[in-house]
Amino acid sequence: MTAVDERGMTKYFEELEPPEGVKVELLRGVIVMMASPDIVHNMIVADVQDQVPRQRWSRLQTQDVDILDEASEPVPDLVVLGRDLMPASGRLLPCQLVTMVVEVVSKSSVHQDYVTKRSIYAAGEIPVYLVLDPIMAQCVLLTKPTGEGEEADYLTQEIVKFGDRLPLEALGIELDTSEFGTFTGVKPHRYP
Repeated sequence: MTAVDERGMTKYFEELEPPEGVKVELLRGVIVMMASPDIVHNMIVADVQDQVPRQRWSRLQTQDVDILDEASEPVPDLVVLGRDLMPASGRLLPCQLVTMVVEVVSKSSVHQDYVTKRSIYAAGEIPVYLVLDPIMAQCVLLTKPTGEGEEADYLTQEIVKFGDRLPLEALGIELDTSEFGTFTGVKPHRYP
């Protein structure tokens, strides 16, 4: 049996060909596979994307992000970066180009979105991490990343209920959450 270090796992991950409809991410050396998202999830992502002005921002769904100094290649539900920063091509988008990442919580991603990815995105110094939670009907806006590795976190956290408006100062917009759907019959969780 051969031991696989983080570099080996990254190489394996890059060569992996998942089945159709399966989302695959590398999170701190762990390969995470998830089934295609719920319609509620996809509609929330589309609603946010529609509210981010295309003239100023590039809005990319399911784009692999390269987190410096991490064995992580997360695939946020939505990535926002300045239009003038968009690379011409490539599978991996460097984290230093990203202004905001958005994750919509699913029944199977609660811990990853609230804990693992929070730390990973902060370690990548991504200025804004927005968690949209259709289980708890809330938005969690995280800003001011600090720290390194697993100790990285965001210094500020603002929670807004679905239906309220959420100022996104980094983008110069106010997000209307009144159309965001929720999951029914799902047990509430303890995060954030």
